[in-house]
Amino acid sequence: MERELLERLLDGDDEASVAALAALRCGGSHVVWEGTTASEPLALIYGRRLRHTRRRGIETKNLACAVELLGRHQQPLRLGQIRTVDGSWTFMLFLTEDGSRLIACTGVRRPHV
Repeated sequence: MERELLERLLDGDDEASVAALAALRCGGSHVVWEGTTASEPLALIYGRRLRHTRRRGIETKNLACAVELLGRHQQPLRLGQIRTVDGSWTFMLFLTEDGSRLIACTGVRRPHV
């Protein structure tokens, strides 16, 4: 997926979309994978990640909201990812099956290496 299209999709005002868009515009890497995944298992997986990050005190952006949105979405999703240039944040993008709309975006701060 072209960088310009991702920029247009990240037009939300939630904290994760704003930060992901900034990362993309500052030269962060991005990928949108081919194929789709059912939304229900993703909601379960990211629900576990939410509990894990809270227990460990790992900073996230919009993770609780993303879990809720994934749980309500009944259609297959396409996944994407944006990483900041310095690797400090990774953002996951959950797109409609055809990649035309962003359903949810979440970010997690990566540990220092």
